[in-house]
Parts: sequence; structure tokens; C-alpha cells
Amino acid sequence: MSSPPFGGSNEMPAVFPDWSPYPDLDSAARAYLRDPEVALEALFGVLRGAQVLCFTLERFVNEVNGVWQEVVVCDGSRLVLWHGEDVAPGDGPAGAMTSSLRVVPLSTVTEVGCRRRLTRTPNGQARVDSIDVYLLLSSVDDAVPPPGVGEEEGRAPLRHDALRFGKTLDDGGPGQIARLEEFSRVVASLVGRPTL
Repeated sequence: MSSPPFGGSNEMPAVFPDWSPYPDLDSAARAYLRDPEVALEALFGVLRGAQVLCFTLERFVNEVNGVWQEVVVCDGSRLVLWHGEDVAPGDGPAGAMTSSLRVVPLSTVTEVGCRRRLTRTPNGQARVDSIDVYLLLSSVDDAVPPPGVGEEEGRAPLRHDALRFGKTLDDGGPGQIARLEEFSRVVASLVGRPTL
């Protein structure tokens, strides 16, 4: 299945190609993302030849903004995150998108959590049908305090920043569930150890 290039048609299929069979970042991104060239240029500009130990990809269609895409790469000492999102109608010219890059040192990951939901097949075998992964960071979430919390009530409670990822059988399938679990295990194995 071919994807329209950046700035092309906004008609996107509801189900995207599966990236999980591709072991390398370049092939997976080209199979799954709408704008792989934009993502890979940004990511490889930071990685600069560093070995990619694991990665995960996400893409969905938002009814307001259009296509939302994300790639997260771990090179042993950092998480490099790329995020691309179509600009909402009226917020820019037709076909405009944002491309953002974030680098998070693994030393700032304080906790890795992985929650799998298991179901039983008719023969009683357990099967993973969804996975949720979070990476808790030492940085503080800079989100706006919730409504009703003002200065007169004191300071808003501090919350640590977190990165969250999820896959289900309907959104990604068993291959992407397994790849996200592999990503969480690799990152968890590196947290708290001296960086590479």
C-alpha cells in the first residue's frame, strides 16, 4: 500500500501497514509512516551513526488535525523521539504539518512499567490482546494546572513527566504488541545501569 507524500491527499486509510516485521528503523518507518523522509532525516541527524537498540512507532488519524505520527528510538544512552502532526485547518496553509524532535537521556528514566491484558483462547491458552507501557521521567510535567486550582489554593501538585505507549489487537495487532513489549524490556534493562 502506498501513502500519499507530505502535502498530498488527506484521505488516509483507517488501517495502516504493519511495521512489526521490519527489524530496522529505516524499513519500518518507510512501511508505516506517511512522512518517513521527514522523520528519518530528523532522527538520523541526532543519532549520527549510533546503534539503534530498539524502537517503536505509532500513527493514527485525528478527526481535528489529520495524521499524527511518532517514532521513539533507544540508542543505549538516549531516547530520541520524533513527532509529526498535521496542522489543524485554519491554523496554517493546507497540507502543513509540524515536525518535532525530543532527546531524553536514559539517566532521566526513573521507572519503566509494562501492563499486558491477557485473554484466554477457547482452548485455555493465555493471549496478550493489549499492552500499555510507561516511562516515568525525573523531569516535571509542565502541563497547565487543572481547572479550579488557582494561586490562592497554593501550588499545584508537581507531577513527573511520563512517556506512554500502547498497542492492541485492533490497533497494531500481535506483531506490534510484541515489538512494544520488546521495546519496554530493552529500555528497562538499561535503566539504572551506566549508560553505553
